[in-house]
Amino acid sequence: MGIAEEAHNVKVVGSGNRFIVLAHGFGTDQSVWKHLVPHLLDDFRVILYDNMGAGTTNPDYFDFERYSTLEGYAYDLLAILHELQVHSCIFVGHSVSAMIGTIASISRPDLFSKLIMISASPRYLNEMEYYGGFEQGDLDELFNAMAANYKAWCSGFAPMAVGGDMESVAVQEFSRTLFNMRPDIALSVLQNIFQSDMRQILSLVTVPCHIVQSMKDLAVPVVVAEYLHQHIAAESIVEVMSTEGHLPQLSSPDVVIPVLLKHIHLDIVPRR
Repeated sequence: MGIAEEAHNVKVVGSGNRFIVLAHGFGTDQSVWKHLVPHLLDDFRVILYDNMGAGTTNPDYFDFERYSTLEGYAYDLLAILHELQVHSCIFVGHSVSAMIGTIASISRPDLFSKLIMISASPRYLNEMEYYGGFEQGDLDELFNAMAANYKAWCSGFAPMAVGGDMESVAVQEFSRTLFNMRPDIALSVLQNIFQSDMRQILSLVTVPCHIVQSMKDLAVPVVVAEYLHQHIAAESIVEVMSTEGHLPQLSSPDVVIPVLLKHIHLDIVPRR
């Protein structure tokens, strides 16, 4: 096993002759894909990995400078593909990993046949002619609450992000993986995500993109999905699901899994 494979807990399962990569978002790990993986095993070799900083990774490996931008995570992704000798894959990225995959695809478009983005946003802050969903004051309050009492913050944030009550299995699962993160790392990661601005790179994307979004999402307004569709240079398609929450693959698998499988097997018709 290579250095990147070991550091990111890489697992390759399935018996297909094509590769598909599943990349998780903030506060989760590769277990967030548990409902989707069984449906892929016959057709794909499925690559699962944990982003550095996830509770399942060694916190000693977390380099605060390297991971102060999303490029650090994109380099990790490319290193994993290199070690596994993957020459082409479908990339499924949830939340921040959708942007991580986008960055990687700009650097190495030959490695990606398509990008499937779930709950993706290039920019979370509102600006004069852009609605990302958050004001800077909102984010400052969130960061201060994290720093003051991480456990209490997790308990409040999990149900809001998932869109369910504390008794739901999905909220409990997200609470578990969120609380597994080391608090100072979690704060650094979330600050990086919420302060990032990836809008300027969308015109450089050449890989077809499938944008999948919940109708109601605490972190990503529906208009952001349309913004991605309008500004990505490559062919793209948007599907807004009837789901609620930022982790629909965990909270509403009965709705989301068929949608994802459709987009995994669907080729976008080029624009005329």
